[in-house]
Amino acid sequence: MKMKQISNNSLANGSYFPNMRLRRLRKSKALRDLLQETRISTDDLVYPLFVEEGLKTAKDIASMPDIQRIPPSKIVDVVSEILDLGIKGVVVFGIPSKKDEAAKSAYNDNGIVQKSIKTIKKHFGDRIVVISDVCMCQYTNSGHCGIVNDTMVDNDSSIEVLAKIAESHATSGADIIAPSAMMDGQVFAIREQLNDAGFNDTSIMAYSAKMASSLYTPFRDLANSIPTFGDRKTYQMPFTNSLESLREIELDIKEGADMIMIKPALPYLDLICKAREIFKLPLCSFSVSGEYALIKAAAEKGWISETDVMIEFLTSIKRAGSDIIITYFAKKMAKVLLEK
Repeated sequence: MKMKQISNNSLANGSYFPNMRLRRLRKSKALRDLLQETRISTDDLVYPLFVEEGLKTAKDIASMPDIQRIPPSKIVDVVSEILDLGIKGVVVFGIPSKKDEAAKSAYNDNGIVQKSIKTIKKHFGDRIVVISDVCMCQYTNSGHCGIVNDTMVDNDSSIEVLAKIAESHATSGADIIAPSAMMDGQVFAIREQLNDAGFNDTSIMAYSAKMASSLYTPFRDLANSIPTFGDRKTYQMPFTNSLESLREIELDIKEGADMIMIKPALPYLDLICKAREIFKLPLCSFSVSGEYALIKAAAEKGWISETDVMIEFLTSIKRAGSDIIITYFAKKMAKVLLEK
């Protein structure tokens, strides 16, 4: 049958392919819900937990509304709330009372993260997955993610310390070790250290493509990890380089990563999508503090609906291919899901 020539009028009035009307699939909420392609559940969400050594009461951080540093005494209460909402994972960050050049408190068996992990595991066991962030920026005088030598972060001495930190976290009971310092060879060094210490079954979630992003600023307020000099561009990824990001992911996999991460999430949905297509490991995306703060600030001005934008943004991260989303909105999103 000869096709009719398409005219602007026929396209405008719907007479071309008149039987094809996608709006039929959208005519009611029930139908839209039935046909929804991408769904977020509480099983996808991980909540970042910030515990400060020596703190007595929870501390607000101006750049991160509704997110607090919590004292060790409140860990059980906070994790109980998280579990009640259906969230099954936390990533633990510690703010120590002392810092030094060698980040010694980061691998102290009685350090703030180590104690926090032990507390969580003692009270909740396998009901919750504990991910431990392995880095040094909260623990060094410099605020850098590695050991500084003559104003430069030294890669090889840094990975030795990172491996010690990882072992101390595994000894404390962490389920997943998440190295975030972006040192070359850190995953291999940590895998070897864990295996030698008998932690062959402890997983590694590599911060494989962690960009040198301006969106980390509120986190640095929250974690007290602002660099005292320079920046982190010599070890974190240039956000312009997608091919280099894929090479970083591939190297981490070869070194022994069980899961991979892209951070931040929203500006790098293209990388999440590419990584999902190429690599078959579980993929985590970290929706970072700046993403959270931008939404909160615009909502406070009345310019957007915080809930609607949160849902849209988190759905886009899931749609791009993320299996796991670390987000400061985890509790709020979980409450929305419970209300549905």
